[in-house]
Amino acid sequence: MLAVAIAWTWIEGRSLLYADAAAAVRGIALFWDPAVGLLAAAGAIALSRALTGFAPWGERAARLLAALIGRRGWRDCLILAAASGLAEEALFRGALQPRVGLVAASALFGLAHFTPRRDLWPWLGFAVAAGFLLGGLFALTGNLVAPIVAHAGINAVNLHWLGQRYGR
Repeated sequence: MLAVAIAWTWIEGRSLLYADAAAAVRGIALFWDPAVGLLAAAGAIALSRALTGFAPWGERAARLLAALIGRRGWRDCLILAAASGLAEEALFRGALQPRVGLVAASALFGLAHFTPRRDLWPWLGFAVAAGFLLGGLFALTGNLVAPIVAHAGINAVNLHWLGQRYGR
């Protein structure tokens, strides 16, 4: 995904890191951008925990996801989260969103997380909502820092929590 995003934006002659030329001029806010990403991650993690704890379909989806990923230590979760956060945000936000817009990029992000198992369909809905959150962060900050931090944070904490709570 990262290679596709890099090649795509290079061919188009635009930045992968920034939403547009004005955002590139503004640059990255070294405190604000990571902080807003962490805040968004905390909200998404809280929502996913609530859905898992209070909705039967959330519990079923969590158990199935945990069975797929198994128990993972923090090191594995951080590596997986960093890789997926960087690659997916580069493709869906950096390369795709400036071309197709927030709605289409979020829908495609959700579809990339589709699985034909009916009990995992809530995960598709969560992924679409996460796509809107991450795309909103990209639009707000004008760069990929906040979406990457948020995505990696959500994945690291949730992968570890799922594995510890439900994994075998």
